[in-house]
Amino acid sequence: MSNCRITDITGKIGILPPGINNSITDVFGVEVGQTTLIEGMDVRTDVTVIKPHGNSIFQEKVPAGLWVGNGYGKLTSSTQLTELGEIETPIVLTNTFAVPAAMQALIEYTLEQNPGIEVNSINPVVGETNDGTLNNIRKFSVTKDVVLSTLLNTSTVPPEEGAVGAGTGTIAFGWKGGIGNSSRKLPDILGGYTVGVLVQTNFGGVLQINGIPVGKNVGQYYLKGSLDESVDGSVMIVLATDAPLSDRNLGRLAKRSMAGLARTGAAFSNGSGDYAIAFSTADSVRRTIARRSTTYKYSEISNDQVSPLFLAAIEATEEAIYNSMSMAQTMVGYKGTIGCLPLDKIGPLFQPMLKNSDKE
Repeated sequence: MSNCRITDITGKIGILPPGINNSITDVFGVEVGQTTLIEGMDVRTDVTVIKPHGNSIFQEKVPAGLWVGNGYGKLTSSTQLTELGEIETPIVLTNTFAVPAAMQALIEYTLEQNPGIEVNSINPVVGETNDGTLNNIRKFSVTKDVVLSTLLNTSTVPPEEGAVGAGTGTIAFGWKGGIGNSSRKLPDILGGYTVGVLVQTNFGGVLQINGIPVGKNVGQYYLKGSLDESVDGSVMIVLATDAPLSDRNLGRLAKRSMAGLARTGAAFSNGSGDYAIAFSTADSVRRTIARRSTTYKYSEISNDQVSPLFLAAIEATEEAIYNSMSMAQTMVGYKGTIGCLPLDKIGPLFQPMLKNSDKE
C-alpha cells in the first residue's frame, strides 16, 4: 500500500472536524518552511521552520506556553519563553547537533528583519530530536546557511509530511517517523477557532492507532524482546491557534497535547525529550511594540471556554503523529534500514471502523 494520510486507512480520528487542509497552516497566517538533506549513504537530516505570522515576529511577539513531558532534550530559550510567556522568533526544528547553527541563523535572520531597531537580545527558539541512527549526526550537515535559506522560504501552503525537513532521519515506534501535522476546527457556537499541530516524531513505545493496539498486532513494540531494549528518542510538538489565549492558557493547551501523545502509545522514556510549544496568532493578544510600551488590555477567552480547545489539541496531536509515520517511506541510512509503517498489514484492522463511519 502506498503512503497516505492515516484517516485514509482508519477513518476519522476523534470527534471534532479538521480544518480545510487538516494542517497547522489552517490557522490563519501560520507559515512553514522545510529543507531536506539526503546525501550519500549517511546524511539524512535537515530543518523545519514554523512562523506564527509573516510579519516581524520580534516586533509583533505572540503569547506562548510550554509544557515538558520529559526533559531529556535541548529546547533553547525555554526558560525565557516560560518567564515572559511569549516567543519573538520563528520556531526551528532540527537535529541535536545542529541546534547551535540554528540559533545563529535565527539571530542573524532577526537582525536582518529589523533594520534600524536597536536589538541587543534575541531569544531564538530551537527544538531538536536526535536522528543519529539514519544520519551521521557528527558531520554537522545542517549549517547556518541552510537554516537561513529555510527561514526565507516559508509559506502558508500545507507542509509535506513524512521523511522530510527535521523528520528526514527520525524513527517512531521502531518504524520510520518524520514530520506530521493536523488541525481541528471548533463549531461556530464554540467560537469557530482552529487548533493546528505540527510534530517531529522520534520516540518509542507500544503503538496504538485510534485505540487499536497496532504494535501488538504486528509484533513490534517496546519490551517485546527484552527488558533492556532502548526506547529513547524525542518528540517536538508545536501547536498554533487563532483563539485569543493568554500565555497561561497556552501553557495549559500545550499540556493537553501530551494526552494526544499518550493516546499513540508513547512510553515517555527516561531518554526522551517530549516538548510542546503552543502559541496564539490572534491579533488581540499579539504583543506589538506599541502595546508593550504602555498599559494595554488584552481581549482573551475565559477559562470556561478553553475546554473544547483542549480536546482539539489532543485530537490534532494524535493524528499528526500518525501522519508523520503513515506518510514516511522506508529509509536506508547511516546505521542500517528503518522500515515504514506496514500500512498493508494494519489496514485490515480498521475495516470495521471504516464501515461504521460510513453509516454515520
